[in-house]
Amino acid sequence: MSNAIIISLCLLLLISYMFDVSSPKTKIPSVILLLIVGWAVRQAADFFGISIPNLSPILPIIGTVGLILIVFEGALDLELNRSKKKLIISSISMSLIPMLVLSIGIGLAFDAIFGVEFRQGLLNAVPFAVISSAIAISSAKNLLPKDREFVIYESTFSDIFAVVLFNFIIRNEVIDGNSFVVFGWQLILILVITVIATLGLSLLMSKIRHRVKFVPIILLIILIYAIAKEYHLPALIFIFILGLFIGNLDKFKRFRFVDKLQPEIMVKEVVKLNDITTEITFSIRSLFFILFGYLINTHELLNAKTFIIATGILVGIIVLRIIGLKIARQNLNPLLYVAPRGLITILLFITIPDTERISMVNNSLVIQVIVLTALFMMVGLMISKRQTR
Repeated sequence: MSNAIIISLCLLLLISYMFDVSSPKTKIPSVILLLIVGWAVRQAADFFGISIPNLSPILPIIGTVGLILIVFEGALDLELNRSKKKLIISSISMSLIPMLVLSIGIGLAFDAIFGVEFRQGLLNAVPFAVISSAIAISSAKNLLPKDREFVIYESTFSDIFAVVLFNFIIRNEVIDGNSFVVFGWQLILILVITVIATLGLSLLMSKIRHRVKFVPIILLIILIYAIAKEYHLPALIFIFILGLFIGNLDKFKRFRFVDKLQPEIMVKEVVKLNDITTEITFSIRSLFFILFGYLINTHELLNAKTFIIATGILVGIIVLRIIGLKIARQNLNPLLYVAPRGLITILLFITIPDTERISMVNNSLVIQVIVLTALFMMVGLMISKRQTR
């Protein structure tokens, strides 16, 4: 039995690697192929009568670790300099404003259609308003450098803002002035923790001489995130700032403490850390989507009632994206198409308490929105490539 599990995992990850390598050429988002693989494994297991234990409880764990590593990896890739100022400002506005507008719009629609309170509608809407950096960044590899950087910034900020907004809503049954005061204190506290933890981890990274160096650092990052989450702090901010700091260590040489970290040597070490983070993130992300695909029931994908809602959400995404990109003065082609939903959508969705969940906001709707946005991106990138030839 153990050999069968090992063989299965190795084959599935190798298949995922093939999808990842071929995706820039085929323009088929690897997430769709991974979902299909997971679904096919489920069908094969049922057909041959293979008993597989309930894997649903594992999904949030893999998803959370995946989210941490994806944001950390994205932050490591971001470059801080004055020439990026306009790009950063436009990407922040594009990640925040359309997400808020779309969340409120979908929340009001849920309120009107299903007769729920606005807070409940908003809570169920946020997962559909966030861009998945797990899919967007990997799909932007063949874009022009300026467009690729915009996608990295926008999708990374989108993940952070969405998680912060989602946690703010879920922690406050009544949203009033006191809610914002508490959130302000939480934000200050996480920033203090971030500064201390970032400097401590950076110092530790510069001092470790053991051949096993980066795995303990990654484990400490996940540990600090988990502890901060236990106290309801916006812990994803810590992950982002940490990655941004050590990824741009050479930009902070004028500070005496940074000079003690031997930035010339640390830059090379950060490259190695980025490489191993990318490798682990690929494995975690692949397992997450395969597992989610395995948990899909065929009738959920073909649900006609939720398909109407999913199409409406896709239209809202496209309209807001056109308006936002025009205002931000970014290239409509191909950035319009790179707004997929994925890992973060699933993770936020499964975090919604059963008592807060709207009946029509179910697995069917989540799957359909992910597939529709991925197909829209696939077709759009194919068209844009032809137009630029």
